[in-house]
Amino acid sequence: MITRQNVLSTIRMVREENLDVRAVTLGINLNICANPNPDQLVKAVYDRIVDKAQHLVRFCDEVSVKYGLPIVNKRIAVSPVSILLEGHTVETAIRVCKALDQAAEAVKIDLLGGYSALVQKGMTPGERTLINSLPQALTATKRVCSSFNVGTTKAGINVDATNLIAQKIIETAEATSDTQGFGCAKIVVFANMPEDNPFMAGAMLGSGEAECVINVGVSGPGVVKRAIDRLVQNSPKAMLNEIAEEIKHTAFRVTRTGELIGREVANRLKIPFGVVDLSLAPTPRVGDSVGEIYQSMGIRLIGAPGTTAAVMLLNDAVKKGGAFASSSVGGLSGAFIPVMEDHALSKAVADGTLTLEKLEAMTAVCSVGLDMILLPGSTTAETIAGIILDEAAIGITNRKTTGVRVIPVPGSKPGDFIDFGGLFGSGVIMNPASPEGAECFVRRGGQIPAPIHSLMN
Repeated sequence: MITRQNVLSTIRMVREENLDVRAVTLGINLNICANPNPDQLVKAVYDRIVDKAQHLVRFCDEVSVKYGLPIVNKRIAVSPVSILLEGHTVETAIRVCKALDQAAEAVKIDLLGGYSALVQKGMTPGERTLINSLPQALTATKRVCSSFNVGTTKAGINVDATNLIAQKIIETAEATSDTQGFGCAKIVVFANMPEDNPFMAGAMLGSGEAECVINVGVSGPGVVKRAIDRLVQNSPKAMLNEIAEEIKHTAFRVTRTGELIGREVANRLKIPFGVVDLSLAPTPRVGDSVGEIYQSMGIRLIGAPGTTAAVMLLNDAVKKGGAFASSSVGGLSGAFIPVMEDHALSKAVADGTLTLEKLEAMTAVCSVGLDMILLPGSTTAETIAGIILDEAAIGITNRKTTGVRVIPVPGSKPGDFIDFGGLFGSGVIMNPASPEGAECFVRRGGQIPAPIHSLMN
């Protein structure tokens, strides 16, 4: 039952606490576009996206006005493009990527995900072609994002694919050196990659999804922070279990709001509604930070002992509240820790209280992984591959999603300040405590076997 207090609470969330629908993402399956003729393939990809997404932005704007709730980003996620590239060349892959970018511009969406490959157990020629095209493809486009799945709990970790992707990340950074390696901000490498994630850069439409579907990412770090602040103000000795309860109740209300918006957009497009991803995704704005939530809990210096426990508490409470609010929760659904996109986390890195190794520990209990991490320009492909392997190991062992989005900035060194502006934020260059020393291990390649607990049949 909707009460007057519920309505007033939601209005306050929008006006004062930065509540918004972070992304309405239209998933489109492109497999029907497969064609051995490059010209026909490129045309089919462009035409299908424009046909299916031509009304997306208009309907989102209408629903936003109707409910008075901002819908910040309108996006598209397509099925893995590598499937379309079997038998094709790198040149055709680049043409397809440009067609994706042009279609995204035509329908006025900000980002398109799905220039992707699932390579957790091996690489087909089409998948290898897509990976090899990355530096040129992402240099020639503005809106296209790329993602890869290099490991699962069932399959283990494909080290050969990891090494190739790491090398292409280095080459993409060099190819986009005029924008400080920004091309790498559009690449994320996963273990246990979700098929219904509406957030970029990792969004793609999985093989088990409908032909077209609407997935919604709703975010409210500011809402959660203010809820904790009010609790602590009224009850200064509030215990951690009481804070967890407050987060659960807040996540419930946020999730209800996001599902309402998503279902209405889906109805107008006459396609199925998929999931609401209730992840707390921060922006660089003060008051819209996940790091500030930890500070409200009592973590004065982010990175201090206890920070990982705070991350676990927040992540778990968000999931519990969201799961009670909706039977259609999916995607990642928890708390993100993208360093550049969160001013409190970025400051903690600059102050030296939050290190790469502490961030890695936090990823064991958060929703994604090492996200938007700036690395020195001298970083090697082997170092990046090692970082990816470590994160994948955490994911497959804990049966959870982990990801890596790192940006080696050409010509930079640890401590340098980099600003990408807008949603992507700013931060300082980090470095692993031991950036060298695992090259022999990484270069061995092959497959890291799945853990024993993967045998669950």
